Order: sequence, then C-alpha cells, then structure tokens
Amino acid sequence: MKRAIKLLLVMLTVAALAFVIVGCGGGEETASQDEEQQAGEGQQSKGKLVIGSDTAYAPFEWQDTETGEYIGFDMDLIDALCKEMGYEYEIKSMTFDGLIPALQAGTIDACITAMTIKPEREEKVNFTDPYYKSGLIVAVHKDNEEIKSFDDLKGKTIAVQIGTTGADMAATVKEEDPSTEIVTFDRIPEAFLALKQGNVDAVVNDAPVTLYAIKQDESGEIKVVGDMLSTEFYGIALPKNNPELLAEFNEALSTLKENGTFTEIYQEWFGEEPPEEIMQ
Repeated sequence: MKRAIKLLLVMLTVAALAFVIVGCGGGEETASQDEEQQAGEGQQSKGKLVIGSDTAYAPFEWQDTETGEYIGFDMDLIDALCKEMGYEYEIKSMTFDGLIPALQAGTIDACITAMTIKPEREEKVNFTDPYYKSGLIVAVHKDNEEIKSFDDLKGKTIAVQIGTTGADMAATVKEEDPSTEIVTFDRIPEAFLALKQGNVDAVVNDAPVTLYAIKQDESGEIKVVGDMLSTEFYGIALPKNNPELLAEFNEALSTLKENGTFTEIYQEWFGEEPPEEIMQ
C-alpha cells in the first residue's frame, strides 16, 4: 500500500513538472509571437511621408477623373518605393514652381514629378539617383509650316511651364532675339491648349509628356518638329537637411532596379526596357 502511494506521488510530481514545463514553453512561444507582432507593428508605424507632385503631367502623374486617384509612372514608382522603405505616404498636389520652396520649408518630405536633375536645383535640394532619361522637344500646331526646328523659334511666341527646363531653353532664344515672346503657364496642359487655340506659336517641353499629349489628343492639332534638344535625367527631390532619407530612397530605388520591380513599372507605362543609363 505504501509502495502504491509512493508511486502515485511520483506520478503526480512528474505530471506537475510536465505541466510547468509545457506552460513555460507555451509562454515563450506567446512571448515570441508578441515580439514578432510588435516588430511588425514597428515596421508598419515607421511614419508617413508627404510627397509633393505637379499632378498634371501625364504620363508621369495626373488625376483619374473617374476615381479621383493620382496615377502615372511616378505614382506607381513612389508607391513601390514607400512600400520597400516601410513608409505610408500621401500625395500633395502642387504647381511645379512651388515644389522646391515647399521642400525647403519642410511642408513636404519629398517630391516626385518628372523633375530634371540640374546644378541650380542641386544647390537647393538633394536628388536621388536618376530614374528616367528625358529631353526637350518643340511642338507646334499641325498647320504651322513655318517652324521646322528650334532655330525657327526666334521672334515667335513660345509657351512653357514656369520653372521648367523648357522655360530655360526658351529663354536662350529670347537672349538671341529680344523680339521673341515667352508665355509661362502653371501647368503644361494650359500651354498645349494655348497652342491649339492659336495664342502661341510653339511649346517647348519634355518629349515624353509632349508625345503623350499628342497621342491622347483626338483632334490631332499638335505635331512635333525638329530633333530632341537635350538629354536630361529625372530624380526624386529631397530636402538638404535630411541626408538619411536620401540614403533610404537610393537604397530602395537600387533594390527595385535589382529585383525587377522597376523594370516592370517602366515597361507598363512606356512599353520598353529602361535605358542602361538609369539602371546603373
């Protein structure tokens, strides 16, 4: 009887120890899951970026009239970049000439808007590595047979978007011939409308945007003349006082280029492989 009681006590002790061990093990697993969840929440709560953009510059960025959403190559790219970095973001629509001042004032955290990297801008803001190769081109009304190239713009009325490299290029014509008139617009669709209405003789603007506008214009009233005037590269602009964010963007952009995501987005919008100059 005593042996039976001792055996029973031993079994109860073993069972109790097993329960404690399992309980401890379960506690460790729960703690581990909690840590993973907290880590995941930490990634999700990395913060929100306010991204400035001139959202009237198709095919890079514009607003879908049916959904109200901002769409375009730049919009898909910034979405992929923010996901890669772990940021939430919102798009703040602005006119082009207000973007760099907004970066300097700290009202936006970054700017993606088909902005050319050039020395004058680099004095005010930082730029990421290039993500698009572009250039300027001249557009005229389809009935215009007088203007056949950039050299024929002297003495004419040229429409440009304020603050752009197209405006810079047009200014060189006026320097050579003061009789040249330059009309500036806040948004490039306004410049194309002025051209169609006969209020200006030509528009100097980025080639991909001009060609896209012509493709989408059912009236067929605009045509391109002459050769490409320049070679330019677009970059994402960031404030000078945040080099850490610049490093994050460049790392994410490099990752997207390496894993094929960038090429997929580029092909979707432009139907071709991105040039080697922007993939390096």
